[in-house]
Amino acid sequence: MTTPDLRAETDGSGRAQRPLLEAKGLYKSYGEVDAVSGVDFALDGNSYVTLLGPSGCGKTSILRMIGGFEEITSGALTLDGARLDEIPAARRPINTVFQSYALFPHLSVLDNVAFGLSYRGIPRSRIRPTALEALKTVRMEAMADRRPRQLSGGQQQRVALARAIVNEPRLLLLDEPLSALDRRMRKDMQIELKDLQRRLGMTFLHVTHDQEEAFALSDRIIVMRNGRIEQQGRPDHIYARPNTAYVADFIGGAVCVPGEVVDRQAVDVILDTALGRFQIPGAPPLTAGMAAVLCLRPENLSLASDGLPARVTHCVYRGSDWIVECESAGQLLQATALDTPPPPGSDVKLSFDPARAWAAAAEQGVSA
Repeated sequence: MTTPDLRAETDGSGRAQRPLLEAKGLYKSYGEVDAVSGVDFALDGNSYVTLLGPSGCGKTSILRMIGGFEEITSGALTLDGARLDEIPAARRPINTVFQSYALFPHLSVLDNVAFGLSYRGIPRSRIRPTALEALKTVRMEAMADRRPRQLSGGQQQRVALARAIVNEPRLLLLDEPLSALDRRMRKDMQIELKDLQRRLGMTFLHVTHDQEEAFALSDRIIVMRNGRIEQQGRPDHIYARPNTAYVADFIGGAVCVPGEVVDRQAVDVILDTALGRFQIPGAPPLTAGMAAVLCLRPENLSLASDGLPARVTHCVYRGSDWIVECESAGQLLQATALDTPPPPGSDVKLSFDPARAWAAAAEQGVSA
């Protein structure tokens, strides 16, 4: 069972302000299949939030319910305190940037951006300058007269963003917006997206399966699995303090060594594993007798003169450092080395700081 994480802003005097968007008990079913199974979350104003998870976890269904492209099966979605299901999709102060960009090929860049303004009752004399201003915001005003086919993928992405923000929505939805770009262009667009969100002071809700992308962009991440929220919070907290083995593995690929909690001592647990018994910080729900995992990331483990006996099985050079895969007590571990490590087959010792390790629940659905 997940615990709702409904944060609220304050107005500077300590008084809580209402979140921009809230989801409570949100369900979406397609026949007998539950795509979204009773999730609770909230989005603050002027924030960048990412729904992160593998294909089929329900993240796009949530986005489509917010945008009005799918009906809510049950539960509630509110924007600025108003029920969204009572507002037609065309009248919601929400715009969406689609994975395919959905630009009109027969219209110029400027006309693509201006297309929706006439439906808002904007005077004709203001449509062109308003659209040009939106293009300036995404640094595309010099290409206003081009057609979409004359643009690169990154340039088309900027035009799609300009078309979305020109209507000044309260919330901007981004559905896998960078998936069609190459790695270099994705990196560049990540920087531009976050910069754009900060400059506009708008709330962005971004859907992706890419952990690196989520960490680069987000003030807050909502990790999903099988239609439910596995964990939500700041990127640094989720990375360092995963609630479950699933989150530890999905976020950053931690090695999860199975074990059992022997005792709980304030923030620490005593954990028995094949590698030994350790006193380490652990997820709050863990208590004596529960199955848990020892989460170790490569940056937490290093080659040392004393520690866990291990044998090198594989080495990968990453430019700035090495990833050294080792076997210890039947467990495959990964350590980071700055210098050239011993070759495969070598006997080594592995060391880690228990204060930087973490115990997470072994089973899905135990979260704080």
